[in-house]
Amino acid sequence: MPFQPASSALQRFTVLDLTRVRSGPTAVRQLADWGANVIKIELPEDMEGGEPMGGPRDGPDFQNLHRNKRSLTLNLKDPEGVAVLKRLVEKADVLVENFRPDVKRRLGIDYPDLSAVNPRLVYASISGFGQDGPYAKRPGFDQIAQGMGGLMSITGLPGQGPVRVGIPIADLTAGIFCAYGVAMALLEREVSGRGQWVHTSLLQAQIFMLDFQAARWTVSGEVPKQAGNNHPTSIPTGVFKTQDGHINIAAAGGKIWERFCEAAGAGDLVRDPRYTSAKGRSDNRDTLNAAIDKLILSDTSQAWIDKLNAAGVPCGHIYSIDQVFADPQVRHLGIAQSVSGPGKGTKELIGQPVVLSRTPSTMAVAPPERGEQTDEILTEAGYDGEAIAALKRKKVV
Repeated sequence: MPFQPASSALQRFTVLDLTRVRSGPTAVRQLADWGANVIKIELPEDMEGGEPMGGPRDGPDFQNLHRNKRSLTLNLKDPEGVAVLKRLVEKADVLVENFRPDVKRRLGIDYPDLSAVNPRLVYASISGFGQDGPYAKRPGFDQIAQGMGGLMSITGLPGQGPVRVGIPIADLTAGIFCAYGVAMALLEREVSGRGQWVHTSLLQAQIFMLDFQAARWTVSGEVPKQAGNNHPTSIPTGVFKTQDGHINIAAAGGKIWERFCEAAGAGDLVRDPRYTSAKGRSDNRDTLNAAIDKLILSDTSQAWIDKLNAAGVPCGHIYSIDQVFADPQVRHLGIAQSVSGPGKGTKELIGQPVVLSRTPSTMAVAPPERGEQTDEILTEAGYDGEAIAALKRKKVV
């Protein structure tokens, strides 16, 4: 299968993907979805150590991570495999890896080694804790980063104890930040003509994602606590039970608070001296939430959403995942996109959440089988049929 770009935005760039599990593949997916020529480098099948983390190759996790890529098998533990990689590096623009820092040095494929082959190479690394420092050699895992990055201490109900969030947010954001760093390095290369080393970690990404919660500590010396479904600073904002379910309401801010009270027929609340100021609503949040609970229980979710949206009060359903994709606005946005391939059927995967008007991202090709494009990629790199056959006999590819 010749290279089929998913967009024209990045199709001039070739990316070598040495990543596994989730954070690295997330970074490369960002580049592939915008049209980069991604070559996913995998171990030959008989060298793979069991089922990859994230489930089987035909499962939803793998399929969603690896669309718009081509696959080459390559044994990097063999010097000839490293030689093949370096030949690919000569013409590549980007290499992305998420080995532990000591592994790539041992293999001879770290940034100093490969930038010597191609000084224009943008070499991107994702690790658990950073490329150096006291924890550099520790294995990284999303939930460990959620804990050490402070997120689990502020997630969940007060007094419940630490709670992980329902997605691997450290993995995902480290991957997205890595792709962002690669884009910055490619833009800078247009000026300097030189590549550079881009690196991030799950821990750094997770701490960055704390955002204002982290700044509450660094700026004000305040240690945020669990607030459950209540927003820690914008009050009243939270989850409220209706006659047939639950909805989110965000009625913080003086004008919105007044509009909420008017739409809800709660003139007594807007006149109550405890709730006339933002500070009063914060200091008395428990009694205020209890009063709102009583009000909201009087009607259905849809009735409240219609009423509050008409009044300009932010609110919304709390959907299960299937309900998300049934929502008319979600369907209109088209974020679930179909992709198909010979013998692979058609499936829906999650598209990019950013729209470029002239060069949109598409689902160009389904995720590849292991080594599906090995011959064609090696041919593009200048290997002839005899040389490819020799590499196969030696189990280099």
